[in-house]
Amino acid sequence: MIHLIKLKYQPIGQSGFNLGAYQNRSSIPLTVAPSAYRSAAADASQLLYTPTNQYGVFPGVSTTPATYRPAADPRGIYSGGTTDEFFAGSPYVGGISGFNPGVIPIGSNPMPPIIASPPYIPPVNVINGPSQNMMSTANSGKTFSRFTMDDVIQQQTELVTGGVWSSNVASLTTHFSSSAQTTTQRTYYVDVHNTIPGDSDSLVQFSIAYGHALGSGSNSQGQLSDSPSKAIYSQFKQLLLNTTETRFTTQGSGSTDSIYAITFKRNRMKERLDPGNFEVPISAVTSRPVNATGSVVISTTITSTIIDDSSINTSPVVGAMGRVYNLVSGSISTGVFTAATPVYFGKAYPDYGVLIIDGNVLDQKLAFKTNLSSSSEANNHFALFRSISGSGTITNAVTSDKFGFLARNSEKITSAHYFVRVRNNEFNFTNNPSYVTGSQGDIKESSFKKDPVTYITTVGLYNDNFELLAVAKVSKPIQKTFSRESLIRVKLDF
Repeated sequence: MIHLIKLKYQPIGQSGFNLGAYQNRSSIPLTVAPSAYRSAAADASQLLYTPTNQYGVFPGVSTTPATYRPAADPRGIYSGGTTDEFFAGSPYVGGISGFNPGVIPIGSNPMPPIIASPPYIPPVNVINGPSQNMMSTANSGKTFSRFTMDDVIQQQTELVTGGVWSSNVASLTTHFSSSAQTTTQRTYYVDVHNTIPGDSDSLVQFSIAYGHALGSGSNSQGQLSDSPSKAIYSQFKQLLLNTTETRFTTQGSGSTDSIYAITFKRNRMKERLDPGNFEVPISAVTSRPVNATGSVVISTTITSTIIDDSSINTSPVVGAMGRVYNLVSGSISTGVFTAATPVYFGKAYPDYGVLIIDGNVLDQKLAFKTNLSSSSEANNHFALFRSISGSGTITNAVTSDKFGFLARNSEKITSAHYFVRVRNNEFNFTNNPSYVTGSQGDIKESSFKKDPVTYITTVGLYNDNFELLAVAKVSKPIQKTFSRESLIRVKLDF
């Protein structure tokens, strides 16, 4: 729990006068002239202090107890001890609670501070009248300031979205497969990179796989139950469907044995894909070999863009892996095409980062010619890879841009806001070595003695044990004087 703040450069409790004598102190002792004390015969309303030998001796003033008011006088007593005791262990060190707010520091005699108990009566015959800015010296000596309930706002949440692809871009128009995958791996899936594999900035963005419930479309090598396509179908069925479901069901063809799966890299999608903010371009297949790792020719005139139906489906099904939307023909900019009778392509699982495209629909709408042979390795997933990557070379007539795979992620961020309020009479001195000069630590700029100027560069957040928990940097130094106040908001994201 954060309870305290500290500004840097932090103040050190120095007044504009006599800086050298107390440059390492946390507080400044108060001194009054001897004429400020009255005998017992004096007017009681003028009597404020009760010095005794216990608290030190004032030069030139008798300390006979009978001469002055008794210690029980409610109008003020000494508190502390000797000067050394005050600075070493007094409870007033490091704050302003040890000061009489109406007594102005003057002179340089190291006497203990004075606390006045109400009713407060100001001292008399104070010499060397102070400047107006000196009135705030006590508060300027602050090093830490405690937050109040009004300064902290907890549990603020907001939804943050960003581009899925590397460098947080939202559109991917170049797609590359990698020869680093083994031959066996390529029979199961293809990793898609953003640049040529081997480049320093080449990273896997998403993967494509093909699955078939009966193992068709891949070579079982004599064992049909072990075919890559069946393994892929079973894997996604276990991940995405309820235990009572044995097949993927889409609005396009009902129960389907043939699926293409697009999976986003986990570190790309953060918490989830952002529903309504992804668009997959898929071009029709003109021709393909039996094994789709070969030359797949795509159409340059027939390209469909697929989105989810979250814009018209406000109550999605919530399954084993979160929300489930339909994949339909449409675009991010215009929404679902023919919303009354959408063209369905499959299912979207944005909370898991998976898109399941019905293979039967791709065959019907975009002539994919999915190879369902069980005696040869078809590598159907490479046909979808060629279709998506080839779309990146085709210009969209509506936007005049290349068809890109568009996608954004989303995450919910919880924040705490800490409002650091810097009053005009606080934090006006600094322990920056450049502020002083000479062996006595005199203020370098004479004008700063009565009108100091500092610059806030850092805010530190501390716990009750004065342990630093967080550091906030301001964008540029904030000037601080007796005539300036600042409000700094520190935001912590979790």
